[in-house]
Amino acid sequence: EFPSSKYGGFDDSNQLRNMELSKNLSNMPKARQTGTTICGLVFNGGVVLGADTRATGEQVVDKNCKKLHYVAPNIYCAGAGTAADCRMVARSVSSQLELLRLETGQTKSRVVSATTLTRRHLFQHQGMIEAALIIGGVDNVGAYLYPIAPHGSTDSVPFATQGSGMLAAMSVIESRYKDNLTEEEAVQICSDAILAGVFNDL
Repeated sequence: EFPSSKYGGFDDSNQLRNMELSKNLSNMPKARQTGTTICGLVFNGGVVLGADTRATGEQVVDKNCKKLHYVAPNIYCAGAGTAADCRMVARSVSSQLELLRLETGQTKSRVVSATTLTRRHLFQHQGMIEAALIIGGVDNVGAYLYPIAPHGSTDSVPFATQGSGMLAAMSVIESRYKDNLTEEEAVQICSDAILAGVFNDL
C-alpha cells in the first residue's frame, strides 16, 4: 500500500497494476492527434488569422483543408468545427454583406456587421450548425477580432483561439502577446500558437 492513500492527495495505487498491464500488452493503443486549431491576433494596424490545414474524423482525412474563409475584401474568418458548416456560414454572410454594401454605397463592410449577421444566424440554429469562428478585419473604425461560438455568443478581444487545440495555442499567445505588436511579431506568435495546438492536441 502506498503511504499517500492514507493521507489523501494523489493516489498511486494503480501504478503497479498499470506497470503489469504494460508488460503484457505489447500493442498499447496510442493517442492520435486530430482536431482543429485556429487563432487570431490584433496587431498595430491590422489583424492576423491562422489555422492548421487538417480535416479530421477518426483520423486525418484531408491534409490541405482551407479553414480561412473570405467574408469581405477587408474581412476574413477562420473556422473550426464541421468544414462544410464553416464554409457555408462564411458564404452566406459574405453575400449578405455584399448586398448591404450595394444598398448603402459603402466600399468597406464593418467588422461588427459581419459579426452580427454571423451570430444571429448561429443563434437561430441553437448550436446545430457546428461552426466555431474567429472573424477578423480592418474597417474605417479600426482593427477588430471577434470569436463566435457555435451557439452565437461573441466578444471583441485582442486575441482568440478556437478548436480542440485552443488551450495549447492560447498558452503561447497569452505568454507572448503585448500591445502594439508589429505585423512580423504577430505572424510569428500566430504561427507558433498553431504549431502548439497541432502537436499538443489529442
